[in-house]
Amino acid sequence: MKQRTFLALGLLVCLLVAGVASYYASSHPDGLEYVAEQTGFLDSAEDSAASDSPLAGYSTDGVDDARLSGGLAGAAGVVVMLLLSTGLFWTLRRRGHPQDAEDHADSEDHTDAEDHADGRS
Repeated sequence: MKQRTFLALGLLVCLLVAGVASYYASSHPDGLEYVAEQTGFLDSAEDSAASDSPLAGYSTDGVDDARLSGGLAGAAGVVVMLLLSTGLFWTLRRRGHPQDAEDHADSEDHTDAEDHADGRS
């Protein structure tokens, strides 16, 4: 299987799991909140700084259908993480590793010395 096909299938599976299968997940996705409710100290909790964001609460703001709202939030999360991780990968890849540059320079010096010894300069 080609790498591009493998990555496309992986993305499709991630989108399906986040967009469709997530609807069938636990009705208590936030374990800490659930335990706080069960033990009686949920009332002392404060809203997070992101509680007004369009994807807060495992749903999509402005979408009335709970299944569609959660699916869109999950798919948006997959896309955002794909973009962030791809950007980080490319950034780190372009910087290179200093040890790799030293190894490459050493191998070139070794090859040049061999060429001069053989009279192939």
